[in-house]
Amino acid sequence: MTEEKISELCKALGDPNRLKIIKLLNDGEQCACKLLEAFQITQPTLSHHMKILSETGLVSSRKEGKWTYYSISCCMFKEFKSYFDSITCYKDRHDHSECCCGGK
Repeated sequence: MTEEKISELCKALGDPNRLKIIKLLNDGEQCACKLLEAFQITQPTLSHHMKILSETGLVSSRKEGKWTYYSISCCMFKEFKSYFDSITCYKDRHDHSECCCGGK
């Protein structure tokens, strides 16, 4: 995954409402109407958030009649997580015990 894509995903997740949506979808697929019940926002505002999450590939959607159901795109989150898992912290030759994190 490129740094440009990681940046795009971070921007999409940089809104508290979108983070809450992801948290709600972590429990499984949800109808837009159920997601809307969890917020104090309008349906067009929810649609805006869902569009951003869908366009970045973080969320998948499917239509069933007049309802849209959303779920987390597991493949995208696995790649996203893998990027951050590849970042490691290590102690170099300098003593960082007085650093902000106490040398941990």
